[in-house]
Amino acid sequence: MSDIFENLKEAILDGDEDLVVEYVQQVIDEKIDPVAAIQNGLIKGIEELGARWKAGEAFLPDVMMGADALKTGLEMLDPIVAESGATGGEAKGKIVIGQVAGDIHDIGKNIVGALMTAAGYKVYDIGIDQPAESFLAKAEEVGAQIIAAGALLTTTMAAQKAIVDYLKTKNLREKYKVMIGGGPTSQAFANEIGADAWAETADEAVALCDKLVTK
Repeated sequence: MSDIFENLKEAILDGDEDLVVEYVQQVIDEKIDPVAAIQNGLIKGIEELGARWKAGEAFLPDVMMGADALKTGLEMLDPIVAESGATGGEAKGKIVIGQVAGDIHDIGKNIVGALMTAAGYKVYDIGIDQPAESFLAKAEEVGAQIIAAGALLTTTMAAQKAIVDYLKTKNLREKYKVMIGGGPTSQAFANEIGADAWAETADEAVALCDKLVTK
């Protein structure tokens, strides 16, 4: 079984969407644990690709292709995870995740969303370049507890503050936990804008969700 995980990882590293589809279909057909396939195959691949990019061994187009392949794999596996109760039956909680207005970088968001799903949360991904209104509308629609907003540009960090401020204007600030993340963000910035949590890595984001939901 480790072979299929290794194959998935390599397909992500190669940015080969067709191969990802082929291997994910194999996971589905052979009833292999979908959460394990996400964590040990798809996520391992994108994490290694990210490390290569940081080290200058991979280029942005490589990362983008890997991210697209990851997204395709997750879209195939997410319904299986939900249906099989691989997340442990009832979801731990509901999370609305997205990139803030002006931000179109979704690799980090996709990784965080994948890990949250694998950890047992029901994740509603509203995509990129989303205003505060969209985060709240989705959270209200699905009954989410957490709003997770990513910003990968210094110029879009203000849109994270806008979400917190918008919740206040609607008298809904206490209803939702707001988590922020992204390259230029920090704990100091989270404190400054009044967010509930800041995560530097996808793993940290999941651990913080566990804390926020049990509060």
